[in-house]
Amino acid sequence: MNKIDIIGKRYYYFALSLLIIIPGLIGLAIWGMPFSIDFTSGSLLEVKFDSGVALAPADVITIYNQSGFNDPQVQTSGNDTIIVRSKEMSDTVETSILAALQKRSNSTVTVLSFESVGPSVGQEITNRAAEAVALAAIAILLYITFAFRGVPHAFRYGVSAIIAMIHDVCVVIGVQTFLAHFLHWEFDSLTLTALLTVIGFSVHDTIVVFDRIRENSNIYRRLPFETIVNHSILQTLDRSINTTLTVLLVLFSLALFGGQTINHFVIILLVGMFSGAYSSIFNASPILVVWENREWNNWFRQKSKVVTE
Repeated sequence: MNKIDIIGKRYYYFALSLLIIIPGLIGLAIWGMPFSIDFTSGSLLEVKFDSGVALAPADVITIYNQSGFNDPQVQTSGNDTIIVRSKEMSDTVETSILAALQKRSNSTVTVLSFESVGPSVGQEITNRAAEAVALAAIAILLYITFAFRGVPHAFRYGVSAIIAMIHDVCVVIGVQTFLAHFLHWEFDSLTLTALLTVIGFSVHDTIVVFDRIRENSNIYRRLPFETIVNHSILQTLDRSINTTLTVLLVLFSLALFGGQTINHFVIILLVGMFSGAYSSIFNASPILVVWENREWNNWFRQKSKVVTE
């Protein structure tokens, strides 16, 4: 029916996904994931020195130590701005630290931002974030199973969509791990927002392909399921590519000209949107074929034959 055989090369696409996901997971296990104070307790102070030259990090650490705050994390941003993360502090302590910074640098200090989150608030945000992701996965599974109840094995469509969604989450987490390690970008509330957006986009594109599979299953009943799925993917391929390119072009423009404030958020979205389009075409639907053919039985048989020979 079609000259382009996407489904026939499904294991190549699975392998490509693993080549992208596994290094990210290894990096996560080795380096861990640094969370912002949105998820952990502490204070974040970002100040700008009007003289144009920021105080040396060693001097900033000394000032914090004298105020009773051990091991603050100091990060420079440009030549005149520093970002300091420390344990939670009160407004009174913040005022005294600002005065000390101003005196040590002999320059006027402007506060660009100050955030302080207590342990209970950070723990609550962490729990709510985990609940949001889990609830989204369950709701997606139930909705797709219900929406495709008219086709055989409707539950498989829901599970395949969830696997594709997990693929996108792993890709985003892996990229975030490398960004955190090399660029010191923390996992914050905006990163979580980007992750939830990616989940929605991935499932949206997957449902479009699944819906075409459902329609073609009624039209081409005598054809093998693998052929129907491949034909359905090709029918929706142009739409998926055009939709994804439209979003990616906008995000790419924002990454270039949107400024440093949203740069992290936009890049995570870029990675996630691309991964979502990929998984919808090359992972979700092929998983249906693997499940339909129960191909995992052949994996072990082939290994047994090789050993016997």
